[in-house]
Amino acid sequence: MNATLDDWKNGWFGVGLGLAPAEVDALIAHLQRLKADPEQHFHIASEYKGNGGIGDIEVFVDPTAVPGNMRLSSLALKPGEDIPGHAV
Repeated sequence: MNATLDDWKNGWFGVGLGLAPAEVDALIAHLQRLKADPEQHFHIASEYKGNGGIGDIEVFVDPTAVPGNMRLSSLALKPGEDIPGHAV
């Protein structure tokens, strides 16, 4: 797994998370466990090597009714391309 932090130089940052296929499966399994037990949480943590960067990402079910400040988007698709395996 590799994480990147991109300073957009406008007060905002981008975070990239590259996963191997087995890590995708592990993330899905963790999210399914979290959905089944919303009192739990898990971390995506750095090995803390190098000169700094992303140290830890905590994933949890937000118990508040406060509107979120992030959203999920769709897969990156070419114009006119459908999501594979997804009926339109």
